[in-house]
Amino acid sequence: MSESIYTFSHGTLKRKENTLFFETHDGSQRYLPVEQVRDIHFFGEVTLNKELLEFLSQKSVLLHFYNHYGYYVGSFYPREHYNSGCLILKQAEHYLQEEKRIFLARQFVQGAMQNIKKVLEYYSRRNVPLSTAITQIDGFLQNLPRQDTIEALMALEGNMWEVYYQSFGAILENEDFQMEKRTKRPPQNRLNALISFGNSLLYTAILSEIYQTHLDPRIGFLHATNFRRFSLNLDLPQVFPQPGPCRNL
Repeated sequence: MSESIYTFSHGTLKRKENTLFFETHDGSQRYLPVEQVRDIHFFGEVTLNKELLEFLSQKSVLLHFYNHYGYYVGSFYPREHYNSGCLILKQAEHYLQEEKRIFLARQFVQGAMQNIKKVLEYYSRRNVPLSTAITQIDGFLQNLPRQDTIEALMALEGNMWEVYYQSFGAILENEDFQMEKRTKRPPQNRLNALISFGNSLLYTAILSEIYQTHLDPRIGFLHATNFRRFSLNLDLPQVFPQPGPCRNL
């Protein structure tokens, strides 16, 4: 079974004896059996060459790069090895037909709301005062069917995340990790930095999973398909259980 590899060391990645070989700047060496690698995440400086990229394309291995601060920089996304013209046409059709796009976008937002509610209820059962936040999420769920534009869905989603993030203070009870407001580029405190970092890992993980399907990651539904390279990997995380902050209970 293939797995994701995360490396924080500086070094060189190369093809060696028909597999992957990583040598760090301090001289340590490691072989990575290519058949067991799904993707590699680089947080340190890495040197590689065209021969390696050709090899990775043959083996359908993705590379994801992050800068010194942990910000996602970009990916080496090999030529799609699952090509379905029929599915791409259907995907584009669902984006271009407003009713179909709204339906899918609403499902993504609903999935996020339901999962967030479960996280809040988990901590509420452990005596964290979150009844107000849970009531607000319930209100958003009731209003969701009445949102008939992408802009309205995005606004409701934004309100949902604001309520969720504001609950972190009660859950964590830690002065060093408080959420006054969600900030990005750059995040203004430690908790914002952790959320941004976690999102980067999540979005690249979803991108790697999309690569294993016939779906085109450039065509999203809740997040507009525009000049950004990928959109679908911003939609799909919504339907999975959202992680809550960790607390010792």
